[in-house]
Amino acid sequence: MRKGMRYLIYILGVLITMVIFLVGYLTLYLPKAEAAPDLTIDLDEVRVERGKYLANHVMLCMDCHAVRDFSLFAGPPTPGTLGGGGDVFDQNMGFPGRFVSRNLTPFALNDWTDGEIFRAITTGVSKDGSALFPVMPYPHYSQLDPEDIYSVIAYLRTLEPVENELESSKADFPVSLLINTMPVQPNFQSRPSIENPVEYGKYMVTAAACTDCHTQMEKGAFVGEPYAGGNEFRLLDGSVVRAANLTPHETGIKYMTKEQFVHRFKVYADSSYVPRKVGPGEFQTLMPWQMYAGMKAEDLEAIYDYLRTLKPVANRVEIFTPAGVN
Repeated sequence: MRKGMRYLIYILGVLITMVIFLVGYLTLYLPKAEAAPDLTIDLDEVRVERGKYLANHVMLCMDCHAVRDFSLFAGPPTPGTLGGGGDVFDQNMGFPGRFVSRNLTPFALNDWTDGEIFRAITTGVSKDGSALFPVMPYPHYSQLDPEDIYSVIAYLRTLEPVENELESSKADFPVSLLINTMPVQPNFQSRPSIENPVEYGKYMVTAAACTDCHTQMEKGAFVGEPYAGGNEFRLLDGSVVRAANLTPHETGIKYMTKEQFVHRFKVYADSSYVPRKVGPGEFQTLMPWQMYAGMKAEDLEAIYDYLRTLKPVANRVEIFTPAGVN
């Protein structure tokens, strides 16, 4: 009996040692962050304008790093909060923690070097060497052309400072440990020519991180087919909105023409469009239509061309379920 107890104690000791070693490794040795590159980015007009386009209408930095007004359809950014952060991504939306978007204006980034911002966007490692949760889709941004990242940084430097202090993000256990394994090594690509619409469309889809919303996710991990939709987001009133199927299946965009696809976005860019008020239980969406509406028509057409090359996936999605309806 005593021998068996000694054996059990030995096994428990080994397991405890392994756990301590693993926790120590995750917290003390990760993330393995390379030094931020030595960059000084020129704020020339062409670069700033390109960055403004990407940050507002493709990568949507200005959508997440603002406070969205969900009393209006599609939750446009509240005036005065653009770039100032404060949008919350929490357990109600399927995230393993409470993640608060940071202030990207010069008020907060004034003491960051261009290289430190570049490293954060493309690897997921912050100024202090800590890991960022990929609610900011740096795994996608790490595959872009560095010139496009430079342009976004140049644009951020021109923003009006928004003076606010935000709560820190906090991941739930065990993601609070595993987050240190999430930063990536960049795999930069040159931006394809629009003369090759499929490759260019793939690049723009990567920049827009479409797959992150349009792939079913549970507790921060993808569990569904890419772009097949079904990812659920719970709204404040308890309603549930789900991402659409973007694959060329009949339950997706098979019967949508290129003109219809572009119009689906551009209708929100019409000068006569005014976002309607949305009451509790009424149809609402997280899709930031008004910001994507500013995307160039040729870019939207290329995205459509790329989506048509995806594997068709059967997944009929019920886009919206009002609160209280099972």
